[in-house]
Amino acid sequence: MAIIALFISKAADYIVEKQEVLFFKALHMNMKGGEAKILRAMETNRIKYKFYTVALLMATAVVSGTLFLWKVEKLSLVDSFYCVCATITTLGYGDKSFSSKLGRVFAIFWIIMSTILMAQFFLYLAELYTEQRQKMLAKWVLKRRITTMDLEAADLDGDRKVGAAEFVLYKLKELGKISQEEISSFLEEFNRLDVDQSGTLSTYDLTLAQTS
Repeated sequence: MAIIALFISKAADYIVEKQEVLFFKALHMNMKGGEAKILRAMETNRIKYKFYTVALLMATAVVSGTLFLWKVEKLSLVDSFYCVCATITTLGYGDKSFSSKLGRVFAIFWIIMSTILMAQFFLYLAELYTEQRQKMLAKWVLKRRITTMDLEAADLDGDRKVGAAEFVLYKLKELGKISQEEISSFLEEFNRLDVDQSGTLSTYDLTLAQTS
């Protein structure tokens, strides 16, 4: 249970970190094209770096566990490697395991560490795969020609015209970055803050909204 709780905690932290990156991008949408490309490249490289780091640590755990079982527990090299693979995948191995006192002390720390690394490995692998799929989807969305139906769907205020903000929101919806429910909630907050109903926000609106 402790391992599961730790894994869930790490997964939650990672999801929050991803949301922070998306929020940072949203706040800096007016940055130059070159800077935006650098930011996207940094995010992709960060995911790859984490994946490769965890893969290296997991390989180190497999090698160290195999050598320990081979040298200390006196299992054959093949049995040692099989026992390590069965242990870190939580399948179990049967009667052959860490039997000595030193081996069990080693196993307490090694099993916890290797199991967590295995979980993180698949987490980052899935994230890397998802990132690649999102890139493919983004390329398709950018290359797809806009139709009349698209313009009607992007017209949020119903004025039969699509502004830059409406166009960007529609593209974000196509990419799955934002949902209609989220857009509606943002518009509700905007209307609540727009006290004078001018269609724009100013410091005067914020002052009135805070005092009301």
